[in-house]
Parts: sequence; C-alpha cells; structure tokens
Amino acid sequence: MKVNQFSLIQTDDATRRHELKALHLLMDGDENLSASQLLLALLLRTHLETTSDAGRAAWLKSLLATPTTNAYDWFKEDEQPTDAVFYLLALQLLDFEVAVDFPLEYPLLGIKRSNLPHHYHEEWDQAAVIDSFYLLLLTRTKNGISLLDKLTSQGMLTWTYHLPASQKPIFFNGKPVASFNPHRFIHEVVYVQTDLDTDFDGKADLVKAEVIRPADSNQGLKVPVLFTASPYNQGTNDEWGEKITHDVNVPLTHKDPDADSPAEATFPTPAQHRDIQGVGPASESFAATPSYTLNDYLATRGYAVVYSAGIGTKDSDGLQTCGSPEQTEAMKAVVEWLHGDRVAFSDRTSNQSVVADWSNGHVAMTGRSYLGTLATAVATTGVAGLDAIISEAAISSWYDYYREGGLVVAPGGFQGEDADVLAAETFSRTKSAADYQHIESTNQKYLQQMTAAQDRASGNYNDFWARRNYHPHFSGIKAAVMIVHGLNDTNVKPVHVKALDDYLKAADHPAHLILHQGQHIYINAFASLDFSEMVNLWLADKLWGVKNDADQVLPRVLFEDNRQEDNWQVAQAWDGRMNFTYHVADHQLVKGAATSASPITFNDHQADATYQDWCAHPAKWQTALLNDDGQFSAHFATEVMAGDLVLRGTPQLTVDVATNLDHGLLSAYLVDRGTARRLTKNPVLLGKNAIPLGYQWKYDDLREFKLEKEPSDYHVISYGHLNLQNRHSLAKPDDYQPNQTVTLTLPLQPVYHHLEDGHQLELILFATDYLMTVRGNEKATYTIDPATVELRLPADFA
Repeated sequence: MKVNQFSLIQTDDATRRHELKALHLLMDGDENLSASQLLLALLLRTHLETTSDAGRAAWLKSLLATPTTNAYDWFKEDEQPTDAVFYLLALQLLDFEVAVDFPLEYPLLGIKRSNLPHHYHEEWDQAAVIDSFYLLLLTRTKNGISLLDKLTSQGMLTWTYHLPASQKPIFFNGKPVASFNPHRFIHEVVYVQTDLDTDFDGKADLVKAEVIRPADSNQGLKVPVLFTASPYNQGTNDEWGEKITHDVNVPLTHKDPDADSPAEATFPTPAQHRDIQGVGPASESFAATPSYTLNDYLATRGYAVVYSAGIGTKDSDGLQTCGSPEQTEAMKAVVEWLHGDRVAFSDRTSNQSVVADWSNGHVAMTGRSYLGTLATAVATTGVAGLDAIISEAAISSWYDYYREGGLVVAPGGFQGEDADVLAAETFSRTKSAADYQHIESTNQKYLQQMTAAQDRASGNYNDFWARRNYHPHFSGIKAAVMIVHGLNDTNVKPVHVKALDDYLKAADHPAHLILHQGQHIYINAFASLDFSEMVNLWLADKLWGVKNDADQVLPRVLFEDNRQEDNWQVAQAWDGRMNFTYHVADHQLVKGAATSASPITFNDHQADATYQDWCAHPAKWQTALLNDDGQFSAHFATEVMAGDLVLRGTPQLTVDVATNLDHGLLSAYLVDRGTARRLTKNPVLLGKNAIPLGYQWKYDDLREFKLEKEPSDYHVISYGHLNLQNRHSLAKPDDYQPNQTVTLTLPLQPVYHHLEDGHQLELILFATDYLMTVRGNEKATYTIDPATVELRLPADFA
C-alpha cells in the first residue's frame, strides 16, 4: 500500500524538542543518554498497555530490531542505531507486516514501497533519534491514522484531559492533538431566531441547533466551531418522498417558446420577533445526533461541533424550501449566533436568550452533498465569522442538479426525484404529531406551488432555479475554501465543483481542490490519504490562528489517479494546458479535418419488452448502448492511442442534428475503451470500525479504492444532454419543426482522466438516457451529420 501524506510541515530542531517535551515524550536529561537508550526511552513512553518491567520486556521481545535479533536483546547491547534498525522497528509500530508489506531483510525497501516519510542519517546521534522519532509520530500507519493518533487512541494523552483550559490546545506539527475528553463534552440545544417567516404565521422562525463542545469551554477557553447544516439531521420522510416521486416514463414534448413558468410562493417579513426576557444557559440537552466522523475526529482536538437541520425540520419553524435563499438565510443565522451577532433562546417559549460566549467567533462549515451545498450557499453571503468551508460533493446550482440543457435530468440513481420531492423528504416537522397537525395544510399548499414553479413540463431555467443558483453570488465568498469531489459522481456531477473552482482560481481566492475517483462519498477514512490531518492543519490556521503555512503546504489541486491504487498527485490547476480538437473522418475521431460522409441515422424507439426491461433495469440499457451497432446510437472512436494522454477540463461537442418529431434531445457519452483492471466504483471496506477517532471515543470504517479483480473493456468518463429547443438559451427555448437541422453546442461533464497508451477514446451520440432523462420510447429518428462533429478536449501529455 502507498501512503500519501500532504499535511506535514517542516520544523527545526528546537521546535521538535519543544513539542516532544509538551507531549511528555522527551524529558529533561534525555540527551545525556546514548542514542540507543534515548530511542528505547521514547519507545517505552509510547507503550502504555503495560506498566510492569516484565510486560515491557515481553513487548520489546515481540519486535525485531534486525532480521535475527529482537528489540529487547538489541537494546541490551547499546549499539548505535542505523537506518535499517530504526525503520524496521518503525514499520512494525506502523502495523506493516513482515513478508506481506515489506521484506524482513530490506526494511528500507518497505519504507520506499509504502512511500512513508523518512529521514536517513549517516550518524545516528541523539539529534538524529529525536528528528526521526518526531517524524515517525506523524507517519500514517497501515490502518489509516498517524502513529500519534494510534497512540492517542490507546490512552497516551489522557493526562492532557486534566490540564487547565489555559494550557490548551496543545499543537504538534502545526495541528492540535486530541487533548479534550470526549466523555465530558457538553451537549446543549439552542433555538436561533431568524428574520424569516416561511410558515406564514407572522412570527420570526426559530431554528434548532444542537451544540457539542468541550467542558474546557466552560473554564474560559474560547473554541472554534465546526457547523454542519444538514436538513436530514432531524429525520426524513422516505415513504412520503417515494409516493410523490415523479413518473419519468413519459415522452418529451414540444415547448411553446412564449410560455411562462408559474411563479414560486413568496414569504412575508415576520411581523413579530421575540422579546428577550433575560440571559442564561441553555436548558435543553440531547443524548445523540447523526454526526459526521470528520467532526468527531476534530472534536477531541478542541473544536465545538454544531448541527442544525434548519427551517422546516423537527423542533424548528418554517417550511422546507430546497436550496432557496430562505434556507441559506436560516443557516447563516446560526453562524451569526456563533459569531455573536444574533439572538438564540434556551427553549421555544421562555424567551431567555443564550450567548455563545464559549465560541472564539471563528466558524467552519463541513459536510457532503446537501450539507456541503449549504456550506457553499452560506459562504456566498460573506457572513462574518465564517472563515472556512469544506465543501464536499456540493451543489453549486440546483438547476444543474435536477435539470440540464433544457431537460429534466435526474441525479444519478434518483430518477423521478425533484426539488419538491426532496423538500417533502426532509420536512421532518412530521416527526412531531401536534406540530405537523397545525402546519400540514400550509406545507401542502406550498409544496403544490413548488411543484408548479419547478416546471418539469418544460425543463427550462426560470426564476425558481435562478433563486437556487449560487454562481452569481460566488463573489460574496470571503471564507477560505476546501473543495472535495468525486470525478465519477453522477449524483452531484463534476460540473458543480468545476464552476466554483474556476471562479476561485480566477479570483485568486484561497482554495484547495481534491478530486477522487469515487462517486458520492466521504474520503476522510481512506488508508492512502491523510485527509483528516490535512483538514486539521488547515483549520488550525483558519480557526485557531496558528501560523503553520497550511495554504503553502497543502496542494492547490490534488487528484487521484484512475490507473493505480493509492496514487494521489499534485497539480496547480484542473484544466490542461493544451486543447485538442477531434473531427470525424471515415467514422473515426481524428485530429485532422473532417471528411464528407453520408448522414448517420438512428431510431430511439425500442420494442415494448426491451423498453420495459430498460426502465426497470437502466444498467442493462447502458450496457446495450455501449455495445450498440448503430441501431439507437452513433459511435466514433479514435485509433488506438500511441502514448498516454491526460484529459483535464470540460470537453465540448458541436454537431448538426435533426429529428422527425417537433421535439428532441441529444445525449453524449465519452468513453475510455481498453481492457484493463480499473478502480472499484465504490471504496472497498478494509476494516469495520478500524479507525479510532480518539480514546474510547467513536470509530470509523477504513476504506480504499482497489483495482477490480477482473478487467473491464470500458469506462464512461463524461456525458452530457441537451434539448434541441434550448440550443441557444436554457431559459428561452427556440421553436423546432420536424426534420429541421440545428447546430448544437454541448458541454460535457468536466474530467480529470488518464487515457492510457493502447486505449481508444470513443464518442457516443444518442437520445434517451434511461439513467437520467425522461423515457418516452417515441418513434424518433435522429440524423447526425458526421462532417459537423467537433469535439474539443482540454488535455496534457502524460
């Protein structure tokens, strides 16, 4: 396994000694010991599983210092350490196995193979031992945590729990260590008052926020906050969502270019805010709440963690509005309270306010998908106190989530879902029977208006979607940004993150981009990448104010290679430095000029049995498409690649197309053709609860992408869809007449993909996408002019 660590900062000798002393690992007088005895002392101070001399001796005898001598016997000789001795011991401490992960006779080869950080020394004196042991503590184990975190989970730092709050946090290599007792965390609930009235009752909506903070914050220590805005946090209505999911087995229809979309409901300004009747502590608590394991990891390092589901959820007021400015404002209000700029109450009725006087006023928002989306949304407001966001798999425009190119296009795996369905699913006020009884009719009326306003009938961009588009507000972002996204995410597609990253790069805004090969997942429990430590370093800078050069240490762009396991690479930008243009000649994609050729036709209609089968099993449709001989698609491939090419950026297709109906769509796939073992589509579970997040605290599962056991012949790397009537505007469709030839320009999903020597790049043009578009099975014949095909690809040579 290859370990990739990007969170390590350079330190000098004095700093290393100071920080090791702060952890009670280096003691006064230690440097009077020989190098061998100093190393022994450091090892024994990290081994807390026994306090007896016999137990320590047994532990040392279980380790090898050389291929033929155990550590106990080796240390008795008081020989000078060597690179081979130190790193043989190190590999064992890091849980790497002899003969499995490294050859016993060549431990330095194991260090190289696993890409572990190391310092070789010609002379192993006391300074060399301190230098190498310091680095060893920061080195990742085989099981996805640093050695220091492994030792911490075994209780090495429990003595820090009893330190005065004024002596915390303790920093090691620019990051706070786990010195906060999770079993003394304070759990409290507050109700933040907004300036919204989304349930039309004349009163300012309250939103519930659940706070988890260290007990030290009651002893004068002001701590930063991780805020996760999650509409799922108070429960979901999955059955309700299933019942109102829209039918997608319907035909596409002709659009009236002059038709208007229905208007969305507007909300009144609240006529009444609550009068404050005093100030006091929070009066409500909670036992547990759905959490994010990255937050759990950071909580023991001194961060308070806050969760809020926002308006329209259990114990809060208002309605669920799915990405609207009102939802953004509700979550912004929580940040304002944490910064000291807004009122919150200890309960829903007493009007006793609660002040977040334990907060240092510095907030980061975290979370994936809808959670990351709201982090992005709140950041666009420029709200004071929001200093950082970790935006994972986040939507940047809800139109691009539920629509594309003038079409209703589902997020991958959720055919028939729409904004109204998601609003219904997350309207957890249903969990309180009495509350739901009085709000039910108001909510149903709003949902009906939402269903009309989202306008599935046309798929056009309108005011409803404009209110849920964060792109025009990117300029309001003041927070530092860390973006994480899956290059194979078909739920929140890569176009969302590309738009945000493009803006931030052009604006020279502090940002880091991490692109992995997964779908819609978290990456904080991967064996190969020190993501949690990267975040800990970055937030120490942004929220604790530690000058650790995090922005210079962490890569601007970090991407996972699609060809190999455990291979993360650094770049300065997403886009490639070159653009290649392909045309069609003799039914092939070529870099030269197009040649005249007869039009290519295909029919989108299928036999009823096939149609029904593909509707029920869309994966069968995709397999059939990739193997189609031209019946319902057109295929163009390059010659076999002579050399590698890295596709980086947004491919763009231009083509002339016509259909026999008065409406139509064009879809496109970009495919890597070539037999190879590819990475699994989802990370493989390596160990259930294998990652401890603190001492006797919570756990996470260890995961990693692995190469599939069997080779496959292709991989879909990009795709796109466009309504023929929206060829010029997403908001204002053109008319279309049967057999009218029109020129389409279709941007495909952004890519970062290594196309290997011996593979081919294939372009597939078709109409219905059974995984994402409506599926009407119409007798539609499409005609493509191959001479007009132009595919522009941003790329670099490997």
